[in-house]
Order: sequence, then C-alpha cells, then structure tokens
Amino acid sequence: MNTIEQRKLGTSGLVVPAMGVGIWSWGDTTWWNYGQSHTQEDIIQAYRTSLDAGFTFFDTAEVYGNGASERLLGEQYREDGRPITIASKFAPPLTRFSHMARQRSSARSLLQALDQSLERLGVPCIDLYQIHTLSPVLKVDDLMDVLAEAVQAGKVRSVGVSNYSATQMRQAHARLAQYGIPLASNQVRYSLLHRYPETNGVLDACRELEVALIAYSPLEQGILTGKYRSADVSMPANTRRMLSLFLRLDLTGDTKGEVPAWRRLFSTPRVMQRKKIEPLFVILEEIAHAHDKTIAQIALNWLLTKDECIIPIPGAKNARQARENAGALGWRLTPEEHAQISQTEVATR
Repeated sequence: MNTIEQRKLGTSGLVVPAMGVGIWSWGDTTWWNYGQSHTQEDIIQAYRTSLDAGFTFFDTAEVYGNGASERLLGEQYREDGRPITIASKFAPPLTRFSHMARQRSSARSLLQALDQSLERLGVPCIDLYQIHTLSPVLKVDDLMDVLAEAVQAGKVRSVGVSNYSATQMRQAHARLAQYGIPLASNQVRYSLLHRYPETNGVLDACRELEVALIAYSPLEQGILTGKYRSADVSMPANTRRMLSLFLRLDLTGDTKGEVPAWRRLFSTPRVMQRKKIEPLFVILEEIAHAHDKTIAQIALNWLLTKDECIIPIPGAKNARQARENAGALGWRLTPEEHAQISQTEVATR
C-alpha cells in the first residue's frame, strides 16, 4: 500500500488520506445502473486498486443501494483484510408526512439504523457516522444528543453532518461540545462547477471551527472529467435526471438564495450547457498537458489545493477510475494556475 498525503477529520483525532472514495454507485440500481454500467467484479477491482494506491477512506450510507453499498464494502473489507476508515450516514425523514417520518419520528431511531448499518458492514464500530441531511422532523440538538450516546456506547468513533448550512453546523458543533465531542466534518457538494461552500459560509465555518469539509460530487457527476464535452457523447439519462432534480430544486439549500428559484426551475443548469463551460475546459486541458495529467485530476487537485480542510471523495466504479483518482495526489497546482482556473470558472457563470 502506498503512503499518500493525509488530512485530519477536524479535531476528532482521526487522520485519513487527503482524498477518499465515495461509493454511492456500489450496488445502486436506481441512479447508477449497478449490474449494467458496472458489476461486482468492477467494484472488487476498484476497492483493491484504491487500497493499493493508499486510499483507505470509504464513504457510504444506509440509503445507497438500499444498504447494498454498505454490504459490498463490508464484504470487500473482510475479504481483503487491510485496514480502512469507514464513513456512513443516517437518513432522517425529509418530510413530516412520509412513511419514513412515521418510522423515524424520534431521534432515537438513529440507534436502530446504526445497528443495522453495523450489521451490513460487519464491523463493531463505524469510524465516522454522519447525519445525511437536515430534517424538518428531527431536531439538530436531539440528533446530536443521540450521536453522543452512540459514541459513548463505543459504536461510533467520530461524528459528522452532511448538507448542513453554516448556521446548522454551528448548532451541531455547540451541542456536541457539551459532551466533549468534536464535530468532525460537514459533507457538502463542492466542485469547481459548484462553489457555493465558498459563498454560503460553510467553508469559512469549517475553517473557524476546525471541521473537515468532505466534498462530494467533486467531479460533478463525471462532467469535470471532460467526457461530455463533445456533442457525440451523450450524458446518461439517470445523470441528466439527477442533475436536473438536485440543481433545479436546490434540495440541500446550497445556493442560499443567490440564484432565484424561478431561474433555477426554468433554465438548464449551467453544468449541462456544453458551450457555456467549454472555456473552462480549454484552460483545464492546457494545464493538464503541462502537468501530464487528465482534466479530472486537475479538477480534483484544484479542490485539494484550495484548503487543507477539504477532503474530496470522488466515486470509483472500477479500477480505471480508481487509478485516475490516485493521479490527483502527489503534486500541486501552482498558485497562478489555481487562480487562472478559478477566474475562468467565474467568467463562465
């Protein structure tokens, strides 16, 4: 196993590789066409290739593939035997009147969900357990109280949140502090094409509170690999639906009102407009050639170079993707290159 750059998960005491592996696609047939676009053998190779390269931090969730992602990760961990750091998530109800809201009307339902995740993973303790998103049903303070209980029971090593605003994150941080437990991380959407953490207060709050910012979708569902630049390459229907849903509705409140709701709803998201973002790809390609890297590796290194508290978690459905992710580490963009990329992105808005 290679030794690569490490970063802290806040002040939790956990140290992980500067980049992790997001495994939403493992076992997921709804969004990621598991069984067609990738198979169990692909996942096995992605796992082993990641570990060979030193990537030992894997992020999953109970809702990924209806638990299949956790099961597949647990199987690979037991089969391979090398140590890894596991992050998973609890899914609170998103509405007050759903079936989930009836099942999880109390924050204490987290404890049962945690036990089920532990069983699927086949481990006695999860290294980082996160609240997947804010809920109108379960209060932030109540969830932090139960997370503290899980830590005290030895079932969780550190705790985090996901898709929390700066204000909600501060509330979670303050509540956990009453138990002497640090908030380790806030996992939010962050990429070169989705930079709202820089303007909605989340990145500043992470810096101030010493909390890691785990950046999901750092390649913007594959757009930042450059593979959809040509009109000859069609974006998969599931990816189009996902981007249209999440970016038009702003389900996690990323924009904080910067983009009016009517404009989001009635216009095509910028990331899906080839001509509009092509100038950014031209610059990324030039810098990629200068470093003998791919466009995706430049986009990931841009995030890594942005701040030491940021830990991107690109997906890896096969060995090729795992190898490409690995190539984003071990070198750095120059300050001039980083600024040029940033300024070009702003000009495409």
